[in-house]
Amino acid sequence: MSDHRGNDPDGAHQQGTEIVVANEFATVVVRKVLTRNGERLEIASPTGGRSVRLDALVLESLTWSDPLELGRGLATPFGPQPGDGTPEGT
Repeated sequence: MSDHRGNDPDGAHQQGTEIVVANEFATVVVRKVLTRNGERLEIASPTGGRSVRLDALVLESLTWSDPLELGRGLATPFGPQPGDGTPEGT
């Protein structure tokens, strides 16, 4: 995970301008970074302190889903919870 000042233990470096997307519910910072494994789109939540880097295939796969399908992940945004009946949650 990196911070917004460009310090990154994985050696990734920023390739473009940061874009901030915000509304009354959330704020995210989006930027393109170059990693040892190629270009990634980094999406970071400044308030949550979390970030994710997505490669081109993962980004393209987002276009294969409709927004309602993607929104189902909001039910458990941090993964399965203990006792929810899934193997990961046990």
